[in-house]
Amino acid sequence: MKMRTHNRRLLALLVGSTACVVAAPGAAGAQAQSTQAVVVPAVPALVTSGQGEAKVAPDRASLLVNVQTRGATAAAGAAENAQKTRAVLDALGKLGLPREQLGTEGYSVTPELRYDKDGGSPRVTGYVVTNTVRAETHRVEQAGAMIDAALGAGANMINSLSFYAASIDAPRREAIGAAVASARADAEAMARAAGGTLGSLLEMSTQGPTIPPRPMYGMAMGRGQIAQAEPTPVNPGLQTVTVFVTARWQFVPGR
Repeated sequence: MKMRTHNRRLLALLVGSTACVVAAPGAAGAQAQSTQAVVVPAVPALVTSGQGEAKVAPDRASLLVNVQTRGATAAAGAAENAQKTRAVLDALGKLGLPREQLGTEGYSVTPELRYDKDGGSPRVTGYVVTNTVRAETHRVEQAGAMIDAALGAGANMINSLSFYAASIDAPRREAIGAAVASARADAEAMARAAGGTLGSLLEMSTQGPTIPPRPMYGMAMGRGQIAQAEPTPVNPGLQTVTVFVTARWQFVPGR
């Protein structure tokens, strides 16, 4: 009796174990079936780009002038340069420019070399000292007077004169609106040509703004010439703010 009871218990355990093993593949199959990827049909789309522009009047001007001197020694050239540069800064300051809008942009001391015809080593004949002064103004109509004052005080080269706007937020947003309208118009034309209609906007990005640099203004003039010259005329004109957008739209096929 004990042997039969033991065999029945062992048989029950084996049957139970077999049932678990058999059930396991079924459970794995159900799990695999529940995690299958759902394939969503791709939405037909159109991609277009647009460009928008807006004008802005500059309200800032930046002037770069050089004070260049020569001396038999570097120290002599630097001393003369310091005197002339101080005179240039004083002249610009008398126009009402605050100290924080005047500064040194660069400074260099370069030896002048002479090469002999026989090909020997070059000889130093002197030194060139250059001090580059930057002047900023919030009154663009003052740019011409700044040029005249700097040259009259001892500057002998105008590196550049540039104009810019302190804030371009408003024209930038205006340009964005024009760029989006252009992109949408192209998308509608594409949809009609393809026999459908334009759906909702799916995605959009913007690039910019870009502002083309103003032309460089360069000249060199001596102190004596300035006294006889007419005031330098300057016209800042308008600057163009350009923005680009790229958009992706849903395409609704015709029936």
